[in-house]
Amino acid sequence: MTGAGSGGAARGSGRLGELDLLRFVAALAVLSFHYFIAFASVWGDRPSKLFPAISTLSGLGILGVELFFMISGFVILMSIWGRGLGAFALSRLVRLFPAYWVSIGVTAAVYGLTAATALDPKLSLGEYGVNLTMLQRAFGVYDANGVYWSLWAELRFYLLISVLVLVGVTFNRCLVFMGVWLLAAGFFAGSENKWVDLVVMPKYAAYFVGGMAFFLMTKYGPKLILWCVAGISAGLAVNAALNRVTGRVELVGYAAMPVPGWAVAATVICFYVLMAMVALGWLRWLRWRGLVVLGALTYPLYLFHTTAAVLIVPALRDALPPWLTALVTLLAAMAFSYLVYRIAERPVQEFVKARRRRSATPPPPPPLMPFAAGEKASVP
Repeated sequence: MTGAGSGGAARGSGRLGELDLLRFVAALAVLSFHYFIAFASVWGDRPSKLFPAISTLSGLGILGVELFFMISGFVILMSIWGRGLGAFALSRLVRLFPAYWVSIGVTAAVYGLTAATALDPKLSLGEYGVNLTMLQRAFGVYDANGVYWSLWAELRFYLLISVLVLVGVTFNRCLVFMGVWLLAAGFFAGSENKWVDLVVMPKYAAYFVGGMAFFLMTKYGPKLILWCVAGISAGLAVNAALNRVTGRVELVGYAAMPVPGWAVAATVICFYVLMAMVALGWLRWLRWRGLVVLGALTYPLYLFHTTAAVLIVPALRDALPPWLTALVTLLAAMAFSYLVYRIAERPVQEFVKARRRRSATPPPPPPLMPFAAGEKASVP
């Protein structure tokens, strides 16, 4: 399976249910990290003391965002293939902004209209307005919600990959793009230069490139050059993950986040193994229709799980056991996320799809006029 017209190419152009499942797992990992490790101000105590049995596993949930980045590299390269810059930009706007705007409105309402104080960003109304652009970090404004930091990384990835869209996406150009980006990420690893971090993203580049390499395997087959790219990106990814998690452990203490280095490395390698399994078609049997729903829930759940915890956990933590409080909060977050998907995301996406279908359909030919009596058709 090496050609663009092979079965892999067809498979590479459709929705993969296994990626929906991996997206949802990544969202649950981030939620687990926040609920059971990071949100001490929400619980009023160190979460690792309340949930000691899962503290190491929950601590590894910090890497759920890295799995998101790998999936993004795969999916975004798949989505730009054969498309123009306008279509790509529109697809990203429709995908990211409806739920995001609802998230900002809900966050502003929670801190403006309730007594909630945990994780309060303390933003003015104008700063919430800047957050609506998703470019708040470019203007030196704090994120309204802590999870928005990853969206800033995603936007920069979209900007970089737009270069590919402009020059035309081909296998060889993808290889050049990935090779140059990996080389720059490796060279500038550990750099504190803000412009390097802004453009090259050495902490996260390897994950995006790894995802792109696995998509190319899906489309063109498991070529040796792609395994080499994936292997190099995996080495850089493990190093970046160790640096990020080690820095967090040093900041809060091992008791608050008991995550050993070997577990971090094993988790990142597991991500690469899972994505390789997707690329090779080994997870093709995952075709449960509910996976599409889980995939749709992922982005709203990522955006709203913090707000759910801020509202629900302080209200229940003194009345219910910690496990039950966490379960109620999770179920409420999932229910609200589904509501946002149905009310805010899906209608906008369906509207845009319908408009694109109509614009792509050629108009019907004009009706033939009947000849008047005695009139003859002209002959060209």
